Amino acid sequence: MRIGELAARAGTTTRTLRYYESRGLLPARRSVNGYRAYDEEDLRLLRQIRTLQDFGFELEETRPFVECLQAGHPAGDACPASLEVYRSKLAELDDCLARLQAVRDQVAAQLARAEQERAELEREAVRPGGPEPQCELSTPRGPHRN
Repeated sequence: MRIGELAARAGTTTRTLRYYESRGLLPARRSVNGYRAYDEEDLRLLRQIRTLQDFGFELEETRPFVECLQAGHPAGDACPASLEVYRSKLAELDDCLARLQAVRDQVAAQLARAEQERAELEREAVRPGGPEPQCELSTPRGPHRN
């Protein structure tokens, strides 16, 4: 098949395919008339690349999976190098999740502090002579001024 058909079947662009070719991820075979020529195996490689990228893998991280398929394995993750990329990606995701959890914990603590302060202000307001809670951004109460 030609580049346009492969791109259409894979749901991508010919420009993307040429980029993958320039990076050595997609074979650069030419037919006798000079057109790029692809087969079902190339579509399989391309689907592997696209799936991994959809999961957040960088293009270079897909290389071991492509090489594994090119070596004749039934799946791109059947090789030790592919498994190592999985391990690395999981460690990266775990680190990201830990950082997000830390940020979430900080926001939750800020919310709890703010809610406690708000509750204290409301309790003081119901006491005779206590201050009425006001938002710092609100306008003073009183007649509407033009």
